[in-house]
Amino acid sequence: MNPRNHLIDLARATSVLVVVTFHCLLYQVVVVDGLPQVVPWAPQPHWSWWTASWFVMIIPLFFIAGGFAHALVVDKVRAEAHGYTFYLASRAHRLVGPMLLFVGFSTVLSTAAAWFGPVAPSIALSVQFAQLLWFIAIYLVIVAVAPFMVTLHDRRPWLPLLVLGLLAVVVDAWSWRVGDFEVRYANLLTVWPLCHQLGIAYHRGWFRRGPVWVSWVVMAVAAAIIPVLIFGLGYPGSSIGLGDIPIANVLPPTVAMAVLGAAQAAGLGLLERAGVAARLSPRTERRLSVANALAVTTYLWHIPCIVTAGALLFGVSRLAPAATEVLLSQWSMVLVTYGVIALVVPWIGRLEYALIPPLGDAPSRGVVAAFLLLMLGTALVWRYGTVLHPAQPVSAVGLVLLFGGMAWLARAARAGARIH
Repeated sequence: MNPRNHLIDLARATSVLVVVTFHCLLYQVVVVDGLPQVVPWAPQPHWSWWTASWFVMIIPLFFIAGGFAHALVVDKVRAEAHGYTFYLASRAHRLVGPMLLFVGFSTVLSTAAAWFGPVAPSIALSVQFAQLLWFIAIYLVIVAVAPFMVTLHDRRPWLPLLVLGLLAVVVDAWSWRVGDFEVRYANLLTVWPLCHQLGIAYHRGWFRRGPVWVSWVVMAVAAAIIPVLIFGLGYPGSSIGLGDIPIANVLPPTVAMAVLGAAQAAGLGLLERAGVAARLSPRTERRLSVANALAVTTYLWHIPCIVTAGALLFGVSRLAPAATEVLLSQWSMVLVTYGVIALVVPWIGRLEYALIPPLGDAPSRGVVAAFLLLMLGTALVWRYGTVLHPAQPVSAVGLVLLFGGMAWLARAARAGARIH
């Protein structure tokens, strides 16, 4: 079987596009007394919206694609007789360029705003901007344990799924029992790794080989469980928190996301059996490859692109007042945002690539310690922002750990003959 699975590549690229589109629709720009105001999009809670939210929730699919990719990488590293240190360096050094550029940009911007403007709003904006790093923080944890999870699947395929699923149920139950929404953040370390584990299983043949009825049964059971969770156990009706539905199932995740992930993995299997994306033209294959190569870049920079698109549309609306309603509509925002992304992200990607440190064939053991610093620093920056100011000292600690970890990683990863 061709190790490059175009369906997985398509799933990953589609996941990023759905995230960008959703964030474009998250807010609306309105003009009040000649000035732009950003207001949340707040659709009224309704069964049609709740149902639609489950069909556009693709974050489990992104982790499934990641699990598939990590199974490929782990197999390749082992086939070439490399160890864990080389694996970790090969995965982590690719993030140095994107993280250095994004976090550096955010740090300069938010720190200048805090020192030369109002402190509290600058810190709040910095924390909000850094929320995108939740995915990177969890991704780093998953990268660290992926080789062990691949081995565990090969030896006891059901064990990690059952353990992670049970832990997710326990976290949900405890959250409901104590009435504390924050408890569910523990599920970042159960639900998303479980979806990642489904991706490893998918690589090993689950859902795409064997009896086809298994996929149909999994999808049917998932379709039955989610309504039971909502109507029987009081889970949020929407997969996504929006407007009048601030608490949903995705961040922090509930066990419903794991159930949805199982359905999506089964659905992928049915699509692959049907030959979807099995044969692509060279041109389409190249475009899909570029989209995947820029997936992290697009994810990290799509919010600045949305802000830029909003500013452009507002500026044009001042020149053409009669077209203000159309220009400031959400779908205009989507179209212009994609235009900005198409123009800006490839250039950012080139700069990121230039910042990626070289990889040697014998990275030092310092890679592991550097990776731990990067992981901890990313988690702190995600929670406390990127501002360097006495009013937000934990942010400074996070930034020191993050940048220090990246610098150490770059040095440790280049040991030996250069591969990249």
